Amino acid sequence: MGANAVGDDVRAGGVGADAEPWALDERILGATTRCVARWGVSKTTLDDIAREAGCSRATIYRTLPGGKQALLVAAAHHEVGGALRTLERRLVDCDDLRSVLLTLVHEGACYVAGSEALTYLVEHEPEVILPHVSFDGVEPLLHRVAEFASPHIGRFVDPDTAWRTGEWMARLVTSYVFGDEPTLDLTDRDRAAHVIDTYVLPGLIPEGSPTIPQPTATAGA
Repeated sequence: MGANAVGDDVRAGGVGADAEPWALDERILGATTRCVARWGVSKTTLDDIAREAGCSRATIYRTLPGGKQALLVAAAHHEVGGALRTLERRLVDCDDLRSVLLTLVHEGACYVAGSEALTYLVEHEPEVILPHVSFDGVEPLLHRVAEFASPHIGRFVDPDTAWRTGEWMARLVTSYVFGDEPTLDLTDRDRAAHVIDTYVLPGLIPEGSPTIPQPTATAGA
């Protein structure tokens, strides 16, 4: 899968300017993301977003109150939610622990690499994104991803291990955003598989076990 595959899948569900009124918030959030990808946070104005969304500033204030900062936060949450929904569709087809972990890491990295808004911020306005992916600022994101991933990982390991592993996978992908080590290109499926096989699975599979853990008998309950 190419670096843009997951991101393209998420954005394929975007709403155009002729959308029904009920989808207005989706339209505005999508426009916000596109404007940030084009001009960054500091240069993007509410007028820019309104033009991109095909609505007025007043409509933005009524639909998503709180001003530009609140709108940017909402757009970021919307993007993360879209990525997780796409991953959800991939993960339901995974039938062993390795494929779950590889999907989380590889396709998560593909989404990060394919996000034009995130790429712009990392390259031109890192001060905007850094507080949210470092130290205590990253905890809400790690919590959200662990909460999402743990039920899938939990088909193969105990709940506590599943939660901690989900958080670990989130840390791994987050570190990829700012990493400058070419051997950690997690968008390369073979390299991502090497990381999972070498550093992750050995800590999750009981010593001496010849196989990858399979779903428990109650997984479908």
